[in-house]
Amino acid sequence: MAAGSSAAKEVSRLVRAIDRAQQDRRWLAIVVATWKKFSDDQAGNLAALVAYFGFASIFPLLLVAYTILDLIARTSPTLATRLTDALGRYPFVNDLGVSHGLGTAGFALVVGILLTLYASLGVASAIQNAMNAAWSVPKYERPGFPKNKLRSLGIIAVLGPGEIITIALSTIAGGAGHLGGAWSDAGAALVALVLNIGLFYLIFRIATSRVVPGRDLRLGAILAAIAWQILQVLVGRGVVRLHSNSAYGQFALVLAVLAWFYLQAQITLYMVELDVVRARRLWPRSLAPPPLTEADLSAYQAYAEASQLRHDLKITVDHVPQQRAEQDDGAAGSAHSATAVDPTASGPEDRPPG
Repeated sequence: MAAGSSAAKEVSRLVRAIDRAQQDRRWLAIVVATWKKFSDDQAGNLAALVAYFGFASIFPLLLVAYTILDLIARTSPTLATRLTDALGRYPFVNDLGVSHGLGTAGFALVVGILLTLYASLGVASAIQNAMNAAWSVPKYERPGFPKNKLRSLGIIAVLGPGEIITIALSTIAGGAGHLGGAWSDAGAALVALVLNIGLFYLIFRIATSRVVPGRDLRLGAILAAIAWQILQVLVGRGVVRLHSNSAYGQFALVLAVLAWFYLQAQITLYMVELDVVRARRLWPRSLAPPPLTEADLSAYQAYAEASQLRHDLKITVDHVPQQRAEQDDGAAGSAHSATAVDPTASGPEDRPPG
């Protein structure tokens, strides 16, 4: 028992030493605070929802792309070949068989558009939910119907054509590779990066409630666009290559597409959480409370306010002494209590006698 108690004390001492070290270093404190906020917000689940709808939308979108290429090929085979090459540069799309085309057009096009719109609305709604949750926007301040649907349509209008334009311009710039070599590749990457930064910022701005200033969204948009560009390059250069003619290879390809969406969604939300931590100075956070830091209390206050359903309620977060917390909640303990107070309610001194 004595040896176990001594080891536990050593571990606790080591954890507190690490905690002090990260709190004393600004860059490390911001990294830890971003990681903690990502965990507190359960942003991994939010990213999974975005990835699911993104994955669900890509296949009807490919159906639309195939159908359009088939229609174009009947009038201009050369243009169809160029568009096929441009679309094939998108990660994983080439492996899904974009160059094979379709035999019929009309019905497939209608079905593809309807399914794409339905799944895309799910993606846009999930993005709105993730952004507002990360910024702890109170529920009563989040757009309701029909504004949320209009915002979703705005996200679709920006994301869909924007990515098509980005890929097309990258393809055009890359087509001059035999003239400029590495310089043309760098130019293509730069053009795509600048456009992606603009796309991410517009999506962040549309998806997030107006209570969040636009200037607080800039850094996250830049970092998310860089991460997106890196992932595209890694996949496009064959760093991740799972194509196979076997049944196992096809299943692996589908899982790879889903994993790619999930990884991108997670990285993007990490960048958003970094924006929140930086803009609201939610660092340093404690790794082994108590004691709690001011940033801890500010973060927990924001989490409580995010669940607020009415504007005429006031939610406060109070620090509970450790001894009282252990009495109230047993071994688990509790570091905070949240109370909702109606500011319009009358106190005892305001009530009439009798």
